[in-house]
Amino acid sequence: MTSTLRLEAVTAANLDTALGIDVRPDQAHLVDPVVKSLAEAYVHPGVAWPRLILDGERPVGFLMAFFDIDFKGDGGTDIRSGLWRLNIAAGEQGRGYGRFAVEAVATEIRRRGGTRLTTTWHPGEDGPERFYLRLGFRPTGETSGSERVGELHLTAEPEPEPEPESGPA
Repeated sequence: MTSTLRLEAVTAANLDTALGIDVRPDQAHLVDPVVKSLAEAYVHPGVAWPRLILDGERPVGFLMAFFDIDFKGDGGTDIRSGLWRLNIAAGEQGRGYGRFAVEAVATEIRRRGGTRLTTTWHPGEDGPERFYLRLGFRPTGETSGSERVGELHLTAEPEPEPEPESGPA
């Protein structure tokens, strides 16, 4: 993975770029299109965090995270943050962009004080379950609609190694 990977907020200036992100046709039934994500972000402005995934200046995907939602809808007994949507462009898959996206969301959740990352996926052979399990997600036994719920427990990011002290030679 190169240091040219970054996230960029979706704005009026890059909206068409975001809308142009499409997964492979055989995956379209597994993840909603970017346009639905942006509509959801519009009606959930304090919760949704839509971002383009860029490699340099080249758009390679889209993600939408969520922060501090009442996951069970029961008045706040189970507040969660996580990955709401992940769309890696059809021609860009298998290059580590999905892993980068999950790591970027994990970093943002940690920054906000969270200790777990929740996501959902469609079960089945053609679904992304193996991808999420390889990253350390574990099924919770819950479902959200027809999707399986998984969690990744976040540890604190490692502290950078201190610079060696250089004394007189």
